[in-house]
Amino acid sequence: MSAGELHAVDVAAGPEAALAALARTAEEWGADLEPLEREGGGAAPQLRLPVVAGLRRGWVSGAVTAVEVEGGARVTFHEQDGQSYVHAPAVAVLVIAGLGGLLTVLWPFYPRLLAVAPLGAVLALSGWFLILARLRTSGPREFLDAVTAEVGRADQGGTPE
Repeated sequence: MSAGELHAVDVAAGPEAALAALARTAEEWGADLEPLEREGGGAAPQLRLPVVAGLRRGWVSGAVTAVEVEGGARVTFHEQDGQSYVHAPAVAVLVIAGLGGLLTVLWPFYPRLLAVAPLGAVLALSGWFLILARLRTSGPREFLDAVTAEVGRADQGGTPE
């Protein structure tokens, strides 16, 4: 996670509606959003957002603002802090799958391995089906896209779920 990055999106609603959509989206994502009204005023709400980037998991936090622009509002998220780690169980499954793939490839050179070659193939495919096919990314960019979609649902009269 790189601190200092700025993510912005323009929405077709006023700043108050944009912040309300942001709060609903934060609740859906399991993010922590400080209350929008703070004593003393002037400070931007802080958002702590869970992120997923392939085999990495973590969080990123920063200030959220919504300012009025022509035709709506601009919602910005300024990353200030973050942490990520590698998801160890997924890496372990991929290592086992790699060993299975290696076993499947080596049996022609070592005929005694023919008896366990089908197991190697199953292990190799398990890495694909359990981990690689499910890799996804969800970070600040995807979060702001979800805020835009939430504003669109609210504009269409849809009830937020």
